[in-house]
Amino acid sequence: MKNALGSVDTVLLLGGRSEIGLAIVERLVRDGARRVVLAARNPGDTPPVIGSAEVHLLEFDASRPETHGEVIESAAKLVGDLDVVIPAFGVLGSQAAYDADPVAAAEAVAVNYGGHVSAGLFAARRLRRQGHGTLVVLSSVAGVRVRRANFVYGSAKAGLDGFAQGLGDALYGSGARVMVVRPGFVIGRMTEGMSPAPMSSTPGEVADAVIAGLRSNAEVVWVPGRLRAVFAVMRVLPRAIWRRMPR
Repeated sequence: MKNALGSVDTVLLLGGRSEIGLAIVERLVRDGARRVVLAARNPGDTPPVIGSAEVHLLEFDASRPETHGEVIESAAKLVGDLDVVIPAFGVLGSQAAYDADPVAAAEAVAVNYGGHVSAGLFAARRLRRQGHGTLVVLSSVAGVRVRRANFVYGSAKAGLDGFAQGLGDALYGSGARVMVVRPGFVIGRMTEGMSPAPMSSTPGEVADAVIAGLRSNAEVVWVPGRLRAVFAVMRVLPRAIWRRMPR
């Protein structure tokens, strides 16, 4: 074991300015990861990782799936085998805006779901070839049961969650794996101006839960953990009650 997380020496973050993604990377570096690739639009503007890691920057555009494979292979050329890959990109938007502009809704879904399908499959190809590595998929409780208040965003997360579970099953036995992370409302830049929902968390709390999940080889991580029990009930609520849920 190279460090407290086993074989985590190299990390690729797709979406290099993500608050949650950077918080995860910072914790991995504290635990011994030595080489990090931050991939983002305009990577020169990406903030540095705290710690002593060797940091590389790459251009990455979630809306251009034809480039995702090249980005992942370029990252591997820079740092070697990829131990942890974290796709941490996406847009939230508002349901009202999407109702008014269906084209914008389709573009958001293309990033929030389609971009993750492309990045996830390319990452899985690389990890399978290596025979090891973890793909950390940032899903959401919004996708566990889609609500009327944000059904465009929630439906993309529902698709992503199902995709991640299927990809994890497809990788079983290869040495590579997928860990699905389902946070509730996260207080941060993406949700600025919104009223926090019950059982909200911060990017740091999500990152702590991800690290704990990596250490325990978890397949699914809920943040906070008590949301697992809450959504066991939410899943079976009658639809007439569910459609009145405010958020």
